[in-house]
Amino acid sequence: MIQSLRLIATVMLTALTQPTPDDLRREIERCRGMTDKPFAVNLTILPSVTPPPYAEYRKAIIDSGIKIVETAGSKPQEHVEDFKAHGILVVHKCTSVRHALSAERMGVDAISIDGFECAGHPGEDDVPGLVLIPAAANQVKIPMIASGGFGDGRGLAAALALGAEGINMGTRFCATVEAPIHQRIKQFIVDNDERATYLIFRKFHNTGRVAKSSVSDKVMEISAREGSVFEDIRPLVSGAMGRKALETGDLEAGLVWAGQVQGLIHDIPTCRELIERIVAEAQEIIIHRLAGMLTPA
Repeated sequence: MIQSLRLIATVMLTALTQPTPDDLRREIERCRGMTDKPFAVNLTILPSVTPPPYAEYRKAIIDSGIKIVETAGSKPQEHVEDFKAHGILVVHKCTSVRHALSAERMGVDAISIDGFECAGHPGEDDVPGLVLIPAAANQVKIPMIASGGFGDGRGLAAALALGAEGINMGTRFCATVEAPIHQRIKQFIVDNDERATYLIFRKFHNTGRVAKSSVSDKVMEISAREGSVFEDIRPLVSGAMGRKALETGDLEAGLVWAGQVQGLIHDIPTCRELIERIVAEAQEIIIHRLAGMLTPA
């Protein structure tokens, strides 16, 4: 019988939360000074009127000696090829089986399959993890990480049962002691339930899931108007305003991106406490609860 789960936890920095590629270099070095363990960097490529300098961010990641990168978004091939040429392991985040298979053919090393429950951009197919994860596992041959809606040991046990090798967590880690965001935002996530999100940008075919707030209320109201265009909501959804909300705790300042997993978040532990608790819960479920349901032949 299995005695314990093998735990491999990897920190992931999000490149575009850093205002410039040089800021990303500094953040990578800061993280490197805090741990001797491997960590990854995410580079998300999304449609934008004024796109960030993706090639410069990519170079900063390569020059900094990062060994694991998660790519996400559209048309990642240029970035994947460059990362692979520099010996970097690439995990590509997908919201559909067809995109996962395309990334596999592109040569990525692993897939992060992102269910409809997730914060951020869940794609346009609206397939939740309970279906998406096993559907992808049926066809994808490379390792796969489950993303979207995970926050406790029950989710980890379920992801393993559905065919994934592990889980990604975003919103859950925002409500931890170490998360570099304002305490009011952390408590806001804790106080919310699973219904407290909106799907914005649906009209513009770039759906995003955010927490319900006065700002996202306005975004939804303006978007619903006949003839409205993205420019009408641009001032409300800018990344700079979202950063201000996270840093100051002012929920009137900008959007807070969060997933439906808010309904499973009830405290603000340290990252260590959270990971150890999740693993212990998953072990209890797998080794005791589920095994206890078996009857002798």
